[in-house]
Amino acid sequence: MSNPMMPPFSRRTILKALACAGLAGAGFAVPARAQSFPQAFSSFSVDVSELKAKGLGPFADIIGAAALDELRRSFADRTDPRGPRLVLRLTSVTMTAFPDNSSGYKGRGGGGNSGHDALEGEAMAVGRRGEILASHPMLAVRDVNTSPLTPNEQGRAVEVAQHYVRWLRRQI
Repeated sequence: MSNPMMPPFSRRTILKALACAGLAGAGFAVPARAQSFPQAFSSFSVDVSELKAKGLGPFADIIGAAALDELRRSFADRTDPRGPRLVLRLTSVTMTAFPDNSSGYKGRGGGGNSGHDALEGEAMAVGRRGEILASHPMLAVRDVNTSPLTPNEQGRAVEVAQHYVRWLRRQI
């Protein structure tokens, strides 16, 4: 019997739950809801050292700069010099190799496979002495709808970084 007060689970909710379950299995502590984050932050920073360690070099810098710009824009109304810093540590980026938005043959079942780009990381509220006051691991996935003839990896990297921060804003 379904509960009339509880809406049905969306695809996004199910995918997030699966991603969180995967993170929990990898040894990450994933809270059911974001830990209690402060409502205001004194500054913003993005750490892409793990992406650089994976060999992404200047590409990691593009992602980090885009995420920092979007943090400043998305959280502009939540700044206070007395608050903790909001630090975003980006740990993994996945970009589909062959995006396809063509209108031709879509394979069996008629559904298209446009592919997905994803960015994984953790947001942390860091106090004045460097203590972590709250953390929120997150995986953000966005559909890719571009032609394989004009792949624009840098533009897609910027878009997935912006998407990540916008979802983060909704979560904390």
